Amino acid sequence: MTMKFDAQGLIPAIVQHAQTKEVLTLAYMNEQSYTKTMETGETWFYSRSRQELWHKGATSGHTQKVVAMRLDCDGDALVVEVLPNGPACHTGEESCFHEIVKEKDSAIGSLDILSTLKEVIANREVDMPEGAYTTYLFTEGIDKIGKKVGEEATEVVIAAKNCDAEELKWEAADLMYHLLVLLQEQKLDLYEVLSVLQKRHEK
Repeated sequence: MTMKFDAQGLIPAIVQHAQTKEVLTLAYMNEQSYTKTMETGETWFYSRSRQELWHKGATSGHTQKVVAMRLDCDGDALVVEVLPNGPACHTGEESCFHEIVKEKDSAIGSLDILSTLKEVIANREVDMPEGAYTTYLFTEGIDKIGKKVGEEATEVVIAAKNCDAEELKWEAADLMYHLLVLLQEQKLDLYEVLSVLQKRHEK
Protein backbone atom coordinates (compact mmCIF):
# COMPACT_ATOMS: atom_id res chain seq x y z
CA MET A 1 0.00 0.00 0.00
CA THR A 2 1.19 3.52 -0.80
CA MET A 3 1.80 5.80 2.16
CA LYS A 4 -0.47 8.86 2.00
CA PHE A 5 0.93 12.14 3.30
CA ASP A 6 -1.50 14.99 3.98
CA ALA A 7 -1.58 18.40 2.26
CA GLN A 8 1.32 19.54 4.47
CA GLY A 9 3.34 16.49 3.48
CA LEU A 10 2.92 14.85 6.90
CA ILE A 11 1.68 11.56 8.28
CA PRO A 12 0.81 10.97 11.97
CA ALA A 13 3.04 8.43 13.72
CA ILE A 14 1.77 6.74 16.88
CA VAL A 15 4.82 5.62 18.85
CA GLN A 16 4.24 2.49 20.92
CA HIS A 17 6.51 0.57 23.31
CA ALA A 18 7.29 -2.68 21.50
CA GLN A 19 7.19 -4.74 24.72
CA THR A 20 4.61 -3.16 27.00
CA LYS A 21 2.44 -1.90 24.11
CA GLU A 22 2.01 1.41 25.94
CA VAL A 23 1.37 4.36 23.62
CA LEU A 24 4.29 6.72 24.17
CA THR A 25 3.56 9.70 21.98
CA LEU A 26 1.93 11.00 18.82
CA ALA A 27 4.27 12.74 16.41
CA TYR A 28 4.44 13.48 12.69
CA MET A 29 6.75 12.38 9.92
CA ASN A 30 7.39 13.78 6.47
CA GLU A 31 9.09 11.83 3.71
CA GLN A 32 12.54 12.92 4.84
CA SER A 33 12.09 12.01 8.51
CA TYR A 34 10.50 8.70 7.49
CA THR A 35 13.51 7.94 5.29
CA LYS A 36 15.96 8.83 8.07
CA THR A 37 14.00 6.64 10.49
CA MET A 38 14.27 3.71 8.09
CA GLU A 39 17.98 4.35 7.46
CA THR A 40 19.08 4.86 11.07
CA GLY A 41 16.72 2.51 12.90
CA GLU A 42 15.82 5.31 15.32
CA THR A 43 12.83 7.65 15.30
CA TRP A 44 13.02 10.92 13.40
CA PHE A 45 10.06 13.28 13.20
CA TYR A 46 9.01 16.59 11.73
CA SER A 47 8.23 19.39 14.18
CA ARG A 48 5.19 21.35 13.03
CA SER A 49 5.93 24.19 15.47
CA ARG A 50 9.63 24.56 14.57
CA GLN A 51 9.15 23.37 10.99
CA GLU A 52 12.24 21.22 11.05
CA LEU A 53 13.36 17.61 11.38
CA TRP A 54 14.19 16.32 14.83
CA HIS A 55 15.88 13.15 16.00
CA LYS A 56 14.21 11.85 19.16
CA GLY A 57 16.82 11.78 21.93
CA ALA A 58 19.46 13.80 20.08
CA THR A 59 19.71 16.15 23.07
CA SER A 60 18.39 14.09 25.98
CA GLY A 61 19.87 10.75 24.94
CA HIS A 62 16.40 9.21 25.14
CA THR A 63 16.50 7.67 21.70
CA GLN A 64 13.99 5.16 20.41
CA LYS A 65 15.11 2.03 18.59
CA VAL A 66 12.58 1.10 15.92
CA VAL A 67 11.67 -2.59 15.86
CA ALA A 68 8.55 -2.50 13.67
CA MET A 69 6.34 -0.13 11.70
CA ARG A 70 2.77 -0.65 10.54
CA LEU A 71 0.61 1.34 8.15
CA ASP A 72 -3.14 1.59 8.74
CA CYS A 73 -5.77 0.35 6.31
CA ASP A 74 -6.14 3.78 4.68
CA GLY A 75 -2.40 4.31 4.35
CA ASP A 76 -2.53 7.64 6.18
CA ALA A 77 -1.25 6.79 9.68
CA LEU A 78 1.68 4.84 11.12
CA VAL A 79 2.26 2.83 14.27
CA VAL A 80 5.96 2.80 15.17
CA GLU A 81 6.97 0.15 17.70
CA VAL A 82 10.10 1.11 19.60
CA LEU A 83 12.42 0.14 22.43
CA PRO A 84 12.92 3.46 24.23
CA ASN A 85 16.18 4.44 25.88
CA GLY A 86 14.47 6.55 28.53
CA PRO A 87 11.27 8.57 28.87
CA ALA A 88 9.33 9.54 25.77
CA CYS A 89 7.89 12.73 27.23
CA HIS A 90 9.84 15.99 27.71
CA THR A 91 8.35 16.14 31.23
CA GLY A 92 10.27 13.02 32.23
CA GLU A 93 7.20 10.79 32.13
CA GLU A 94 7.50 7.46 30.33
CA SER A 95 4.59 8.36 28.06
CA CYS A 96 3.21 11.68 26.86
CA PHE A 97 -0.22 10.25 27.67
CA HIS A 98 0.16 10.39 31.45
CA GLU A 99 -2.72 12.71 32.31
CA ILE A 100 -5.62 10.57 33.55
CA VAL A 101 -8.99 11.62 32.11
CA LYS A 102 -10.82 8.46 33.16
CA GLU A 103 -9.42 5.66 35.29
CA LYS A 104 -9.38 2.19 33.82
CA ASP A 105 -12.04 -0.07 35.30
CA SER A 106 -10.23 -2.56 37.53
CA ALA A 107 -12.71 -5.21 36.44
CA ILE A 108 -11.24 -5.04 32.92
CA GLY A 109 -8.16 -7.25 32.76
CA SER A 110 -5.18 -6.15 30.69
CA LEU A 111 -1.76 -7.56 29.83
CA ASP A 112 -0.37 -4.22 30.99
CA ILE A 113 -0.48 -5.53 34.55
CA LEU A 114 2.29 -8.04 33.79
CA SER A 115 4.69 -5.22 32.92
CA THR A 116 3.59 -3.22 35.95
CA LEU A 117 3.92 -6.18 38.30
CA LYS A 118 7.31 -7.06 36.81
CA GLU A 119 8.58 -3.57 37.66
CA VAL A 120 7.07 -3.63 41.15
CA ILE A 121 8.77 -6.96 41.90
CA ALA A 122 12.11 -5.67 40.59
CA ASN A 123 11.80 -2.60 42.83
CA ARG A 124 10.89 -4.78 45.82
CA GLU A 125 14.12 -6.73 45.37
CA VAL A 126 16.10 -3.49 45.51
CA ASP A 127 14.18 -1.68 48.27
CA MET A 128 13.23 -4.77 50.33
CA PRO A 129 10.42 -2.95 52.22
CA GLU A 130 9.84 -4.46 55.65
CA GLY A 131 6.69 -6.56 55.96
CA ALA A 132 6.15 -7.03 52.22
CA TYR A 133 5.49 -10.61 51.09
CA THR A 134 7.78 -10.17 48.09
CA THR A 135 10.59 -9.09 50.44
CA TYR A 136 10.01 -12.27 52.43
CA LEU A 137 10.33 -14.40 49.30
CA PHE A 138 13.57 -12.74 48.21
CA THR A 139 14.95 -13.08 51.74
CA GLU A 140 14.18 -16.80 51.81
CA GLY A 141 15.71 -17.31 48.37
CA ILE A 142 15.31 -19.71 45.48
CA ASP A 143 14.32 -22.76 47.53
CA LYS A 144 11.28 -21.00 48.99
CA ILE A 145 10.38 -19.27 45.74
CA GLY A 146 10.69 -22.50 43.78
CA LYS A 147 8.57 -24.33 46.34
CA LYS A 148 5.84 -21.70 46.06
CA VAL A 149 5.83 -21.94 42.25
CA GLY A 150 5.38 -25.70 42.57
CA GLU A 151 2.61 -25.34 45.14
CA GLU A 152 0.73 -22.78 43.09
CA ALA A 153 1.05 -24.89 39.93
CA THR A 154 -0.50 -27.80 41.81
CA GLU A 155 -3.32 -25.55 43.04
CA VAL A 156 -4.00 -24.50 39.44
CA VAL A 157 -4.30 -28.13 38.35
CA ILE A 158 -6.62 -28.95 41.27
CA ALA A 159 -8.86 -25.98 40.47
CA ALA A 160 -9.01 -27.06 36.83
CA LYS A 161 -9.83 -30.66 37.81
CA ASN A 162 -12.62 -29.31 40.01
CA CYS A 163 -13.96 -27.28 37.05
CA ASP A 164 -14.04 -24.29 39.39
CA ALA A 165 -13.47 -21.22 37.22
CA GLU A 166 -13.52 -18.80 40.16
CA GLU A 167 -10.90 -20.80 42.06
CA LEU A 168 -8.85 -21.30 38.90
CA LYS A 169 -8.80 -17.55 38.27
CA TRP A 170 -7.26 -16.82 41.67
CA GLU A 171 -4.84 -19.73 41.64
CA ALA A 172 -3.63 -18.87 38.14
CA ALA A 173 -2.98 -15.29 39.32
CA ASP A 174 -0.97 -16.63 42.29
CA LEU A 175 1.08 -18.84 39.96
CA MET A 176 1.85 -15.99 37.58
CA TYR A 177 2.94 -13.71 40.44
CA HIS A 178 5.28 -16.32 41.92
CA LEU A 179 6.67 -17.14 38.48
CA LEU A 180 7.52 -13.45 37.99
CA VAL A 181 9.29 -13.45 41.36
CA LEU A 182 11.24 -16.54 40.29
CA LEU A 183 12.28 -14.91 37.00
CA GLN A 184 13.42 -11.79 38.86
CA GLU A 185 15.42 -13.84 41.36
CA GLN A 186 17.13 -15.62 38.47
CA LYS A 187 17.66 -12.32 36.59
CA LEU A 188 15.79 -13.64 33.57
CA ASP A 189 13.71 -10.90 31.99
CA LEU A 190 10.07 -11.72 31.29
CA TYR A 191 10.49 -10.39 27.76
CA GLU A 192 13.14 -13.01 27.05
CA VAL A 193 10.54 -15.66 27.86
CA LEU A 194 8.02 -13.92 25.65
CA SER A 195 10.56 -13.81 22.83
CA VAL A 196 10.78 -17.61 23.00
CA LEU A 197 7.01 -17.82 22.61
CA GLN A 198 7.21 -15.37 19.70
CA LYS A 199 9.86 -17.46 17.94
CA ARG A 200 7.84 -20.63 18.44
CA HIS A 201 4.75 -18.91 17.08
CA GLU A 202 6.63 -17.78 13.98
CA LYS A 203 7.65 -21.39 13.28
